[in-house]
Order: sequence, then structure tokens, then C-alpha cells
Amino acid sequence: MSILNVEHLSHGFGDRAIFHDVSFRLLKGEHIGLVGANGEGKSTFLNIVTGKLQPDEGKIEWSKNVKVGYLDQHAVLEKGQTIRHVLKSAFSDLFAMEKRMNEICDRMAEASEEELTEMMDELGTIQDLLNAHDFYILDSKVEEVGRALGLEEIGLEKDVTELSGGQRTKVLLGKLLLEKPDILLLDEPTNYLDEQHIEWLKRYLNEYENAFILISHDIPFLNSVINLIYHMENQKLDRYVGDYDKFQEVYAVKKAQLEAAYRRQQQEISDLEDFVARNKARVSTRNMAMSRQKKLDKMEKIELAAERPKPEFHFQESRAAGRYIFQTNDLVIGYDEPLSSPLSLAMERGQKIALIGANGIGKTTLLKSILGLIPPLSGDVELGDYLSIGYFEQEMAPGNTTTCIEEIWKEFPSYTQYQVRSALAKCGLTTKHIESQIRVLSGGEQAKVRLCKLINKETNVLLLDEPTNHLDVDAKEELKRALKAYKGSILLICHEPEFYRDVVSEIWDCSKWTTRLL
Repeated sequence: MSILNVEHLSHGFGDRAIFHDVSFRLLKGEHIGLVGANGEGKSTFLNIVTGKLQPDEGKIEWSKNVKVGYLDQHAVLEKGQTIRHVLKSAFSDLFAMEKRMNEICDRMAEASEEELTEMMDELGTIQDLLNAHDFYILDSKVEEVGRALGLEEIGLEKDVTELSGGQRTKVLLGKLLLEKPDILLLDEPTNYLDEQHIEWLKRYLNEYENAFILISHDIPFLNSVINLIYHMENQKLDRYVGDYDKFQEVYAVKKAQLEAAYRRQQQEISDLEDFVARNKARVSTRNMAMSRQKKLDKMEKIELAAERPKPEFHFQESRAAGRYIFQTNDLVIGYDEPLSSPLSLAMERGQKIALIGANGIGKTTLLKSILGLIPPLSGDVELGDYLSIGYFEQEMAPGNTTTCIEEIWKEFPSYTQYQVRSALAKCGLTTKHIESQIRVLSGGEQAKVRLCKLINKETNVLLLDEPTNHLDVDAKEELKRALKAYKGSILLICHEPEFYRDVVSEIWDCSKWTTRLL
């Protein structure tokens, strides 16, 4: 049975087309991976089918009474809301029923006999629905999901704006699971999640009976949960049966066949044009030349899609640092309360270290404390000599209205416009992206702008906070290559073992020194 039908969808931003005449059908129980390079329109597609964006053309039709749950990578949580409040908002329709029931009860004293009968019928219906949906044990349901996702340890009364990126993702995911939708739409759910909760989500999706559409650049995760791939490229959407590895095999064969057919047709066109040019003037061969020209005019030309620029990351390196990058003396990190026991850590020149551990235990806080962006609660950090530090933050400030060109120019004012455009192009951004405001770019394209600033700065130490989040497969592979080639020191926060194990020589497990209950 079809849950969602999309017919002849076309959409764009300004003069930049995202989709052209795209059709799509989702069937009950399908587990779909939506893949494609950064900026191809995956998140835009989900925003259109959920009604957040109106398409330029096309029809979106959901089957009746379908409940859709959407985990949005850009969802904003409001200040003043607690974790419990957000989780309970999953049952907003039930709370609306309770409110209606109370309103009816308040009006019953003044109602006529006929109205009273109607009210009693409505009250009975509402009461049955509330009982059927376990309304009177909602708190225990909320606490159950809170425990499964590790939110209970943080405290369900904590303000959501004080949470780390991974904790926010878990809150939104918890709300979604409590809603029990008929279809899940998940936009990069593993971004910011630690390995333990990625495994939990993997098990949940494997046992999930309903349909879901999943956007993810985490290929091992994708392969473990989906049975269909929809590939978004050059304004089209193509369907492939099987996992991501199977899709890559079939896609490579299709691409090779198309290129071979294109070469054959180009040779045929060249031969026909040559014959027409040589014979159209002669009376004896004019008819043959006209016949060849007609064949040329009727020919349906094969077009090869323009190759997307592949990113190239080459970190510029400054002179060697001193022996020690940093040393901490009984350092206690945190904000209002300690996140760590007293730490005496040291990092030496040339070391490449991954920081791992669950969300919210202080990995980002440690990086910021080393950089002096957050004052320690006690103890101190001693930085080494001759350091040129490059820092990659998890997220860019929201609502940035500058263009990509302006963003790079702010960092490198001596660059010519050609140098700025060239630097951005090397990071895999096209002319249309380069001239766009940063706030309209996808998460992956924004990450490439931040990487552009980093690779063009001379450094001998890199502090990287989840650099793989949002990056497509090509960009991730190129970043891994560049970090392996980098001769300086690296301190890296990452939740993808497939990425960091090839880059670092040491792993620091932060759960060993955190004061948080895990």
C-alpha cells in the first residue's frame, strides 16, 4: 500500500534548480536510504513532503490518517523548555483532548437535556481514546524512553538550551519515538550521537515495522538498516534495490554504460555531420545528405551530467611547534558544575589523538578549555611554544547572512577574488554555492566553508570537533586522506570509528574521567 505519492516535483532557490520533474512512491514497510552529495536537496525534499516548504510545481499526496514523525537536523528547541516538557509534547493531541474534556465538564451545569446527552457521548469517546493511548501513565512512558536514551542521567528537568548537540538530538529522537508515527523521516540522526546510542538506534530501526526514510552519510550505519536506496543527483531521484554497497555497484555499471553509449553516439554524429558537409552541395548526393541531416535532427541526444567538483583538502603547515602542545594541571572543566575529575594531561608534538565517549561528558568543553574559550572551574592549562592552532567548531552560528565569498574574505583580507573563489572551489563548492548566503546552504556545504578557512591557515595543531558531521562520502574520504598526510598534531572529537581509527595513533576515552553518570 502506498503511503506517500510525489508526482512531477520541481523546485529551486533563485536560479538554482534542485529538482526537475521528480516522482517518488513510498510503500508500507519500506526502509529507504536517501543519498547524494552535499547540496543535492535531500533535506529540502523532506521539508517539501512534510509541508514545511511549498514546491514550485508538483503534487504531494499522503494516504489518509498517516502520522508522520520528522527528525530535522536543523530543529530548534526553545529556552525555558525542559527535557521532560519536550518529550511530553509528543502527546500534544492527547493533552488537547483532555482540555476539551475539561471544557465540556465546565459547561455541563448550564446545558439543556439534549445538549447534556451530546456532551456525555463526546466525553465517553474522549475518555475511551485517552485510555486506549495510555494517557494516564504517560509519565512512566516518558521516563522509560529517557532511560533508554541516557536522558535520565542528565536530568529530565534540565533546560534544553543547555544541552550538547548530541543530547539535543537524543531529546528530539525520544519525542519522535514516543509519538509512534506511521512513518519516520530521519535527517542525519547519527550526527552528534555517540557509538553506544548509534548501536541502540540501529537495533530500533532494524526492528521497526513501519516505513522510514533515512538521510545519512554514515555508510556502515546506513547499510545495516535499509533495504532500498534513492539516489539524488542532477535534479533527479533514482531507485536502487539493496543497500548502499549494492547501489554503488549498479550505479558504476549504469554510468559506464551511459558513457560508452555517449561516445558511440558522438562518433555517429561526427560521421553524419562530416557526410552532410561533404555531400550537400553535389546534385548526385544531395538527397543522401538530406536523409542523413534528417536522421541527425531526429536523434535523441545523450547528455552526460556535469561531474560534481571533488573536494581537495591540503592543510597548510607552519613551523614546528615546541615539544609540548599543552599540559593540564589538575584541570577541572565544566560550567555550573564539574564535568571532570582533576585532569593532568599532556599532548606532545606529532601526536594524533581521538577523544571519544558519550554525549555531554565534556569532550567539547575540554577543547574549549584548552583554547581558553571557557575558564576552568579549577586548575590550569599551559600551552606550548610556537603554536599555530586551527580550530573546527561543531556548528556555525545560525542566521549568518554573509556570502561564502565574504566569509573567506573576512578571514583572509589580502586574498584577491580569484583566490577566494579558487579556495572555495577546491573544497567542492560550485559557483552558485560560492555566491550564496551561508544560511541557505546545506549542513555539508557549511562544513566545507569552515574547512576552507581552516586549510588555508598555516597551522601546526588542529583541534577538530566532529568534523565529519554533514559531510558527504567523497568529502569525508578526502578529509581522512588530508589528516593522515598532515605533519602537525591533531586532537579530534569523532563518533565514527571508521574515520578516526585511520587518522589517529591514540584514543583518549573521556568516560574514564567524567563526573557524569553513564
